[in-house]
Amino acid sequence: MADERIILGIDPGTTIMGFGLIKIVGKKMEFMLLNELLLQKYNDPYVKLKLIFERTIHLIDTYHPDEIAIEAPFFGKNVQSMLKLGRAQGVAMAAGLSREIPITEYLPKKIKMAVTGNGNASKEQVARMLQSLLKLKTLPKNLDSTDGLAAAVCHYYNSGKVEIGKSYSGWESFVKQNDKRVKK
Repeated sequence: MADERIILGIDPGTTIMGFGLIKIVGKKMEFMLLNELLLQKYNDPYVKLKLIFERTIHLIDTYHPDEIAIEAPFFGKNVQSMLKLGRAQGVAMAAGLSREIPITEYLPKKIKMAVTGNGNASKEQVARMLQSLLKLKTLPKNLDSTDGLAAAVCHYYNSGKVEIGKSYSGWESFVKQNDKRVKK
């Protein structure tokens, strides 16, 4: 593990994409950035996907993260919502993979558990714990950005553990883990 690394955390969404960056220096976690991409004003779903891709590329090219942690879509009752979230996640992942940055997915419960110790914690509880851990002065109005930051913190806490979720180091790795026709 490097002495210094940057982790980009992403909470994908088609209404709001939340993201946060932390820097790890030795074993110390430092807050870098917390923000969101607002997509409500765009009606065209393909424009939204393009904007997610472009913002993710911009974050990568600006901050040069060593790793990306992304929240996996949770299985809900609404199939259309799940499909939209999966597309948003896939586009963000494609941006990272195009820059050959390792990506790890985490289920929402795993992220909440890592940050608060409770897999059923509310968004507000996660945000307040991050505020305490990273000494954030204020919290944003929309908590999607703290969810993105929480993914980065979860990844830091899970670094070095054997079972941390699905990880991809590039397109070849992604295809091998997701294409049932590829022999392992």
